[in-house]
Amino acid sequence: MKKNTATHPEAEAEHLLEDAQALLGATAHVAEEKVVEARKRLMAAIEQGKEAWDRVQQKAVAGAKATDEMIRDHPYPSIGIALGVGALVGYLFGRRNN
Repeated sequence: MKKNTATHPEAEAEHLLEDAQALLGATAHVAEEKVVEARKRLMAAIEQGKEAWDRVQQKAVAGAKATDEMIRDHPYPSIGIALGVGALVGYLFGRRNN
C-alpha cells in the first residue's frame, strides 16, 4: 500500500481506489469462495464510491455556480454580507485572544 500524505480529498480517494484495485489484482488468482465473495463486494463498493464521488462533485459545481450567479446578480449586498461576516469573525477572534 502507498503511504498517503495527501490532504486533498480527491487525491485521498484516488489513492484508496488504487489500493483497492491493487488488492483486487493481488487476489485475482485465488478461487476460494470467501475471497471471491469479498472481491465482488469490493468491486461493488468501488463502483458505489465512484458514483457517490461524481454526485458530490456535481453538487459542489452546481453550488459554486449558483453562488457565483447570486454574487454577480447582487454585488453590493454580497459585499455588505462579506464585510459583516468578516467584521464579526474578526471581533470574535479579537476577543478570544485577549
